[in-house]
Amino acid sequence: MSVDTATVRRIAGLARIAITDDEAARLAPELGNILDWIEQLGEVDTAGVDPMTAVIPNHLRLRDDVVTDGGVRDKVLANAPQAEHGFFTVPKVIE
Repeated sequence: MSVDTATVRRIAGLARIAITDDEAARLAPELGNILDWIEQLGEVDTAGVDPMTAVIPNHLRLRDDVVTDGGVRDKVLANAPQAEHGFFTVPKVIE
C-alpha cells in the first residue's frame, strides 16, 4: 500500500502532530512499509493457533473478594484535622 505525503499530513493533523513537508516526505515510505508488513501478517494462517496473552503459562494468585470495612477507622480519622462521631468534619460551603 502506498502512502503519499498528503495522507501523512492528514494523519499528522488528526494526531495533532506538527510536521514539515520534508518530514512528511520522509515518513510516507516508512508508513507504506508498515502497512505492507501488516498486510503480510494478515496472510498468516492462524486457524489452529489458540489465542494467548503471554508466551509462558501465567497463573495469577487471587485472593477471595471479601467486602470488609477495613477496620482502621480510628487510624484514618487520626489524620483528619477535625472529626466528630466517627466522621470527617468539614466547614459548610454555601454560595
